[in-house]
Amino acid sequence: MARPGAACPPPARRVMVAARALLFWALVYSYCGVCACIAGLRLLWSIGRRPGETFRWVVRENPPACLNDPSLGTHCYDSGLRFHYVAAGERGKPLMLLLHGFPEFWYSWRHQLREFKSEYRVVALDLRGYGETDAPPHKENYKLDCLIADIKDILESLGYNKCVLIGHDWGGMIAWLVAICYPEMVTKLIVVNFPHPSVFTEYILRHPSQLIKSGYYFFFQMPWFPEFMFTLNDFKVLKSLFTSQATGIGRKGCRLTAEDIEAYLYVFSQPGALTGPINHYRTIFSCLPLQHHEVIMPTLLLWGERDAFMEVEMAEITRIYVKNHFRLTILSEASHWLQQDQPDIVNKLIWTFLKEETKRKRE
Repeated sequence: MARPGAACPPPARRVMVAARALLFWALVYSYCGVCACIAGLRLLWSIGRRPGETFRWVVRENPPACLNDPSLGTHCYDSGLRFHYVAAGERGKPLMLLLHGFPEFWYSWRHQLREFKSEYRVVALDLRGYGETDAPPHKENYKLDCLIADIKDILESLGYNKCVLIGHDWGGMIAWLVAICYPEMVTKLIVVNFPHPSVFTEYILRHPSQLIKSGYYFFFQMPWFPEFMFTLNDFKVLKSLFTSQATGIGRKGCRLTAEDIEAYLYVFSQPGALTGPINHYRTIFSCLPLQHHEVIMPTLLLWGERDAFMEVEMAEITRIYVKNHFRLTILSEASHWLQQDQPDIVNKLIWTFLKEETKRKRE
């Protein structure tokens, strides 16, 4: 019902809005169908070449020792919707909250947990649906509003009202949105390989090359089939994401060890472990674009130029949405998995940003 005194939009405008919405959803589902057909062809190819191995996958019963390395911190659990996180550094120090991407979990921040615990209470969270954090069964429980509220609730449960917020990939998307919706909670924002969400939504519609690179967003709209494809050949897709020449950590990067890979396989091979993470993507098209855009705190954007999923041009465009000090650093030899690929450089850049911001405030 229209608000009293408010003018109703003219019929032509209503038709145009409806037509744009129809065109948008036609694009989404058409591309979803294309991605499904490609995945189906890959499945048939795999069955034809190695029928005995295609459907073989193993549930890892015991976690590798690296997941219980005491130098990384203490495993903790929050009440309510149970969240799992690993915390390092003394309580009472300023909070640094780390949000991982897909398909990752808290362990992707292992280098930062060790590095920043000297001056921060560092908390690496398993996002909703990931790892040992609870995974609500319905995809509606993974809307962006829920994911943003999770971070607010976690902050309060940790006894803090503000933090340095760092996010990578999908965790970067959440970090941007938290900074936009709850600016009072974020003293400094650091994002790794994910542009401002408005840049992403505008760029992807204008650049077919990025639309192709983001094809998994559309493929993940399908029920159950994406999870099934990940399990084939004992999670070959998962392994190749981190190790292949096309998408993995590069020749000059800090390659994952066999034990690191086993850590990922342990987490994602558990029954139902992929549905929660993929559900994050199944509501995305109903939540974007944003109504509010601006980021008002100092922001650092780090980018691996060899990112196979995000075009580097989006990094520079992000500058227009940050109404405060903005620093962009692009690492030419780094992949999408930047904080694991070049941990020493990333840590140094973060320290520099944090220190220069402290110095700027004093001046």
